[in-house]
Amino acid sequence: MNKESLPLPAALENIRVVEWGSSVSAPFCGKLLGDLGADVIKIEPPRSGDASRSSGPFPDKIPDPEQSGLFLFANLNKRGITIDLDQPKGFELFDRLLATADVFLENQPYEDIRETGIDYHSLNRKYPNLVVTSITPYGRTGPYSQYKGNNLTVSALGGLSYGTGFPGREPLQTPLHQASYFAGVGAAFATIVALLGKDFTGLGQHVDIAESQVMGTLLTGYHLPTYIYRGIPGFRSGNRMRLGLFPNCVLPCKDGYICIDAPQLEQYQRFLTLLENPAWTQEPRYRDRRAMSDQYPEEAENLIAPWFMDHTKEEILQLCLENRIPCVPVLTFDEVLTNQQLNSREFFQEVSHEESKSLRYPGFPYRLSESPPKFVRPAPHLGQHTREILCNELGVTNSEYLDLSKSGII
Repeated sequence: MNKESLPLPAALENIRVVEWGSSVSAPFCGKLLGDLGADVIKIEPPRSGDASRSSGPFPDKIPDPEQSGLFLFANLNKRGITIDLDQPKGFELFDRLLATADVFLENQPYEDIRETGIDYHSLNRKYPNLVVTSITPYGRTGPYSQYKGNNLTVSALGGLSYGTGFPGREPLQTPLHQASYFAGVGAAFATIVALLGKDFTGLGQHVDIAESQVMGTLLTGYHLPTYIYRGIPGFRSGNRMRLGLFPNCVLPCKDGYICIDAPQLEQYQRFLTLLENPAWTQEPRYRDRRAMSDQYPEEAENLIAPWFMDHTKEEILQLCLENRIPCVPVLTFDEVLTNQQLNSREFFQEVSHEESKSLRYPGFPYRLSESPPKFVRPAPHLGQHTREILCNELGVTNSEYLDLSKSGII
């Protein structure tokens, strides 16, 4: 067999992750590690399972814990095991599983960590080589460490909500669990760094991820520097970008919406040529592009809106490409799925499930030439790999397994 025909190794091959996670943040982090080849073992409570199993969306809107779209996506590339950690024998099994792990990943509420004794300091005394990754709304330290939170509260605390929405209206949160997804990405990155550090020190460490701090980090590219250096907060600006040069907005067109941002003078001049240099461009009020953006943006946008409404998204895109004017169509979900660029990179991938038809998933936002990520298994059924892991890997006998099952521990 030549070198070219050998399967490429996974980046996190031989790394085992034990995940005690629910909903989105920790499960998504576990998925990202599993995509890179880690052996991710997901612990769920018997009978009920992860809370996201009841969240949907479901095929035909019929609730089914094995067909929740949220669960199926966030738990790809994992094996699943059920253990009742509230029972002593269940905790003993958990302890034996942790002894085989490189990473323990969790996003549990403070009181659950306290009651079970699965805090970092307790784990570190027993497993000094273990990387422990915690994802919580506000972090495991500080005055808010015991508070519960969600996407709404962490977006508000992180400052992101203040700049999201329309002027004169209430601030908005980010949609569709975005805070938890971003936190999962940050946790995966930090966990890999901790694993690299372990190669040098031989010791594990605590990776403490606060969702609100992750959301605050998203502000550093624009809002925070603007406030620090100019004293201007990045307040809500609706369909336009604050503190830029006109045009820098999202406008309706014949079949949807289009985003245009032409800050350079040459770009703006080429845009006006497309509009056939209308007479209003000669008026002094409409020659100050910063004032048009900051002081009377709606008035300025109304000048160009008719041209957009006369064209489709594709027509505008082609005209702007030909004239080197920055713009992009605002795609619907259906259009994203059929987008030529995304599909040319095989971004969307089909994964087969026993309990449901083959489903199409967003793939990987990166490519690794020598250790590519891959989907190796769909999300697990509730308890699908419990016997495999307990009996084949932890040495539980068949009779012990039956007793554990009858007593509701697994």
